[in-house]
Amino acid sequence: MDSSAVRVSGRTSVFILLFVLLLAGCRYVSLTPSPPVICVPAENLSDSQLSRCVYQDRLRAMWLGQTIANWTGLTTEAVRIDAPFYTDEDWGKDQQLSWKMNDTIDFVFQDPWLSDDDTDIEYVYLHLLTEHDTYLLTAEQIAAGWMQHINDYIWVSNAEARSLMEIGVLPPVTSMGAVNEHYLQIDAQLTTEIFGALAPGMPEQALRMADLPIRTTAGGYAAHAAQFYVLLYSLALRVDQTLSPAEQNIWLIEEALRYIPDTSKTSDVVNFVLSDYLDNPDKDNWELSRDRIYERYHDNAADYGFVYRDWTESSVNLATGVLALLYGEGDFRRTVQIGTLSGWDSDNGTATVGGLLGLLQGYDQLIAQFPNERISDRYRIHRTRPTMPDYLSDDRRAEDTFYQMAGRMLPIVEQVLVDAGGAVDGDVWTLPSPPLADPLTLNPLVQLMQRSANHRVVAEGGAVEVSVTGDVAQSQMRVIVDGAEHDYSGSEPRRLPRAYQRLIAEPLEGITVAVTYDRFVEVAEIRFIEGGNNSFTALEVQLLVDGDWQPAPEGTILSQQPDPAVPYQMIDIVLPEPILSQGIRLDAVVQAESNLPEVSILELDALSR
Repeated sequence: MDSSAVRVSGRTSVFILLFVLLLAGCRYVSLTPSPPVICVPAENLSDSQLSRCVYQDRLRAMWLGQTIANWTGLTTEAVRIDAPFYTDEDWGKDQQLSWKMNDTIDFVFQDPWLSDDDTDIEYVYLHLLTEHDTYLLTAEQIAAGWMQHINDYIWVSNAEARSLMEIGVLPPVTSMGAVNEHYLQIDAQLTTEIFGALAPGMPEQALRMADLPIRTTAGGYAAHAAQFYVLLYSLALRVDQTLSPAEQNIWLIEEALRYIPDTSKTSDVVNFVLSDYLDNPDKDNWELSRDRIYERYHDNAADYGFVYRDWTESSVNLATGVLALLYGEGDFRRTVQIGTLSGWDSDNGTATVGGLLGLLQGYDQLIAQFPNERISDRYRIHRTRPTMPDYLSDDRRAEDTFYQMAGRMLPIVEQVLVDAGGAVDGDVWTLPSPPLADPLTLNPLVQLMQRSANHRVVAEGGAVEVSVTGDVAQSQMRVIVDGAEHDYSGSEPRRLPRAYQRLIAEPLEGITVAVTYDRFVEVAEIRFIEGGNNSFTALEVQLLVDGDWQPAPEGTILSQQPDPAVPYQMIDIVLPEPILSQGIRLDAVVQAESNLPEVSILELDALSR
């Protein structure tokens, strides 16, 4: 063998050794390469334009920011749910808790990053949007996706909604208080922020996309809290970059609040924390505001007209998320520290604001805050959602990367953008003009409440009457028209909404439910929401016009047929065109052979356009 051959062989062996070492190293640290992309320089873009590849970088940072903050916040989750709470002095403390994966209060890093409920349900939503090639999921798509992929690592309202889906109940009924007693808990606040990121700079579209996912598990002010977080993520692209980070946060919070009713407890929470932050001369003393949160919404909540609903409730955890965002003043590390130490369900709000800062700052700025850490890009969704696809078939410990997750979001963003009136030209996205309408009128929950005749007539000082099979409404019967299922004022409820129940002493052919108003109302559709003990097999509708009950016009359709096997059906009876009416009447045929002791009804309402 000649000497040149020996030299080639030696060089080859070195390359092979390096290759083997690289493969071995990839088991512990992922350095996901980014394909070459020509990004349009920022100076070549107008204020209404955005670079596609820059936004992918920011989406990647969003996932990473959420995950770092989630796992760091988990070190204290549920440990301090009452006074005394943590302070800055506790950072770095070994809590000596055997039930914590990481019990030292410090930043947590993993390779691969493990899924948790602050990211994995959003991951499922991304999968469903991609699978169905849509940005507006239907109730059936959401329920089918949950039943296929979300079967463990869920709690409180998420768990209750999932159980309801198992017996055929669909969103949004899965979030109604008469059906899901946990509807005012935190769940939707940690599962729907992704919809804001999918509609950058387009808050109206973000709220539309997030509406049904939010109302899968949340109602009332808890739904508003989830909307608020969605809005922060969407509005992040409208922030004035000449403002300081602290000023950017204040602008984001104030702008998002414009879409939330001021009657909502969520508005009270956010305004209280914002005011307390602004009034505090010592911005390092975040604990002062946290203790005032405890006083107002937990310890003495009743003195302020509120109810404290346990450590996983929406309100105190919304308050600590806003607290961390404000006092962190744009510093990712400081924001995550404050969120982690704030108490109650401390990983959730921390994850949300961590993801928001990633979206605002981008990947390089985020990882630069941890110069001594090798930051993995890999993600193990199979920890909690083992039915998800595996995008890394050669990697035994991970199934995806943040870079790829961000990449799968881009086509959805582009479709939203184009449908909203924007434009896509290669790497350049042109955002549509901001809406000129009052932001509150663009909130789908506000729109729904305004469409409800049961709500609107009472708000105008009018009267709504109800009767069942000729019996004039008594107090228990009035729950049929109390508007609870369409109440998104966000006020603090004093008790859970209820269903009307009627005992069946003997088999009935049917019951008649009539709702009348002391004025004409526009009726575009009639919404009938059954209770849990349903045995209805057919529905017929009449409208009160000029003093006479008249059958619904030809062309009226039902969103679904009544099915005695499915409880809590929400059936929309859609008219071919709106009619002015002073009442609606429903003849419901009851299954004659039913063994059920009663029928039940949640709501019968006339909805305008």
